[in-house]
Amino acid sequence: MERIVIIGGHGKVALHLARLLADRGDEATSVIRNADQSDDIAQAGATPLVLDVEKADVDEMADAFSGADAVVWSAGAGGGSAERTYAVDRDAAQRAVDAAAKAGVRRFVMVSWIGSTPDHGIDPDDSFFAYADAKLAADDHLRASELDWTILGPGTLTLDPPTGRITTAPQGKGEVSRADVAAVVAATLVQPATIGRFIRFGAGETLIAEAIVDRTTGEDA
Repeated sequence: MERIVIIGGHGKVALHLARLLADRGDEATSVIRNADQSDDIAQAGATPLVLDVEKADVDEMADAFSGADAVVWSAGAGGGSAERTYAVDRDAAQRAVDAAAKAGVRRFVMVSWIGSTPDHGIDPDDSFFAYADAKLAADDHLRASELDWTILGPGTLTLDPPTGRITTAPQGKGEVSRADVAAVVAATLVQPATIGRFIRFGAGETLIAEAIVDRTTGEDA
């Protein structure tokens, strides 16, 4: 049994992930900002932990991660002001990486987005720029760490039912269901071949367990 800390625990991907982890016998602790969400977390099979990562410092996060086998970052500001986007998607994510290192939790899986590259092409005047810039900074911070990291870059998220299949060479927007993203995270956590890789993916025809170990397409270090 592994103990997994999920940051952004009330998000749709995170709730799917908690159920998958519970079903396979792992112990998930889902970090949430709002205590009112605790029942939803418990119903998904995880243990709620109330901690506002936007405000928490490295020490507070490290305490929350103590004893865990892995940390999954699945949080986000969800749009709105650029200031809050940077505060959550960049600054808090970077502190979480540092906290994992401080707590001795080597495994870290970051849920990013398919377009997270230095040449993402988002105009600085575009309202989406803050997100793209913040995610890239968080991804780079994780890559520069000594953790056993994996960065996952799904395309446009949908509410479609899970298929259990993806492609690491997606076309267009790389649409993929949130349920399948959760399944990719769950599979990544138990697959050492994903360590040190950025895996971009969308809906496809290849079984997830096979797709994430295929190094021939769709990923960069």
